[in-house]
Amino acid sequence: MVQRQIPDVVELAQLIRLRPFDPDGTRRRLAKALTIADLRTLAARRTPRSVFDYTDGAAESEISLRRARNTFRGLEFQPSILQDVSAVDTTTSMLGRPAALPFSFAPTGFTRMMHTEGESAVVRVAERRGVPYALSTMGTTSIEDVAAAGPKARKWFQLYVWRDRSRAEDLMARAKAAGYEALQLTVDVPVAGARLRDSRNGFSIPPQLSVRTILDGAMHPTWWIDLVTTPSLEFASLDQWDGTVGELLDSLFDPTMTMADLEWLRASWDGPLVIKGIQTLDDARRVSAAGADAVVLSNHGGRQLDRAPVPLRLVPDVREAIGDATEVWVDTGITSGGDVVAALALGAHATMVGRAYLYGLMAGGERGVERAVDILEGEIRRTMKLLGVSSVGELGPRHVRLP
Repeated sequence: MVQRQIPDVVELAQLIRLRPFDPDGTRRRLAKALTIADLRTLAARRTPRSVFDYTDGAAESEISLRRARNTFRGLEFQPSILQDVSAVDTTTSMLGRPAALPFSFAPTGFTRMMHTEGESAVVRVAERRGVPYALSTMGTTSIEDVAAAGPKARKWFQLYVWRDRSRAEDLMARAKAAGYEALQLTVDVPVAGARLRDSRNGFSIPPQLSVRTILDGAMHPTWWIDLVTTPSLEFASLDQWDGTVGELLDSLFDPTMTMADLEWLRASWDGPLVIKGIQTLDDARRVSAAGADAVVLSNHGGRQLDRAPVPLRLVPDVREAIGDATEVWVDTGITSGGDVVAALALGAHATMVGRAYLYGLMAGGERGVERAVDILEGEIRRTMKLLGVSSVGELGPRHVRLP
């Protein structure tokens, strides 16, 4: 028989402890986000569909992106027990300098469209957290304004090679003058990928009003109020454009660029050079031999060629082929700190994240980006401890199995 009693008032009071109400709605929302997937859910609620789909979507049937994420999901960690993990060091080296966490913020276009704080918010978080940040050619904040927003951040400039080479030379000169540390050349966009979500949504820069956008705006009034009460949304490094994103890319980018053009690039940029968009072992060897300081194994987040190679699967072979002569980074499909740790264990020197911090930006501006870093850092530290390693340098193939 269970004996019952009248509850003691003091004990009952200790059990019923209500959490104090936080009047800050953004802080309340972000506090409930425990994963990047939670931030993605918040982002979908806070932004118009066309904006969310631009960030969330990929090319054609989105097979490349799904395969990349499924590869991370299929990994199997192999922990080592009874190791001293009382303290964990998450620092790594990127381009010969320390980064507080083993990832950087990837370059993303149209960032002020996701939230009007845009690139300035991202670089401020990068400065505070010791995470390098790459500003995109397609950015919506100027090279100089980003430098002013994060004067002590490690800043890289991402370059697409244009048909008008003088424009590219001007951008590189401005980046150098503003103190950008490295140039990141993206090489997987001879033409724009077919991003069908954008086409179906009638997505353009600046956003154009239609019956659909007006109805969507009624569901997201805060986003629209921010848009119309802040400086106009435009490309900071380009002339004004009224067409679709794909039309813009096709009109600007040079499909004739070859390996020989790296000599032209080196004549204009004498700092560290990162080549982003490597998808084969042969190309990794070629750009390493040409003097790249780092290669990014990437299929552009699945946004260019559908059915492209999964970048993570290239890591072991590329690392073995080029050793430490050129740093090997990887992106595409990374949605958790565990994903970051797995990539490092397979041989990557570092990783890059894009959608992960953009979901945070859409969910809560600068504070949302900070929350994304909190989530990733917590997951990285916890995963490392559970694997039995106390520093990034200890991670190796013995800690993960790639089916």
